[in-house]
Amino acid sequence: MKGVVALVLLLSVFAQEPKKDLPKGQMPDLGRPTTKENPLPVFDFEEYFTGTWHFEWIVPESPLGPGGVITGTEVFKPGLDGRFFDSEIAATGPNGPFTAKSKTIYNPDNKFMARHETDSRGFSMMKAGHIGGDLGGYYTIYYETAPFEHNGKTLQMRMTTILFSPLNFKVRAKLSVDGGPFVNFGNPWWRKDVPGLESSQK
Repeated sequence: MKGVVALVLLLSVFAQEPKKDLPKGQMPDLGRPTTKENPLPVFDFEEYFTGTWHFEWIVPESPLGPGGVITGTEVFKPGLDGRFFDSEIAATGPNGPFTAKSKTIYNPDNKFMARHETDSRGFSMMKAGHIGGDLGGYYTIYYETAPFEHNGKTLQMRMTTILFSPLNFKVRAKLSVDGGPFVNFGNPWWRKDVPGLESSQK
């Protein structure tokens, strides 16, 4: 009998726990399958990115630094006029801790983004590209940097940011050195920190 009472009390505690409000995808629920005639919703940068994201990046040795694991957080702030955004990175890599700050301009009408990053490791870069999507709710950002100098080398990066869900996105990065071919520079994941949601910390 005591076991039954304990079970009832335990279930009542779980029943009283408030449900967590999770971020939602940007494709509206039409109540039916989508068709090619349905317009793709304009990507809402502020709704998606605002908040704290945790990331882990395994990088090869390059003029940017030694190979190894980079872990850290990136905090995106709400934008100005829905077009201008700031973010700050605090991370630790093979050479120790570093920070980076970025400013992003987003033009939703033209599906265009440009982002300037200043990195405490001694370099800065400008990324520019377009965002595409599909009616399944997936969005993809295609970035390319202008050539920039670091450690006596001319570098250029290409990045594909795949927004798999409101809680995580993946970056496919490639690096070119002195005009050479673009080679794999890692495929890091960013995972959003949602208070009270344990899985967002994994």
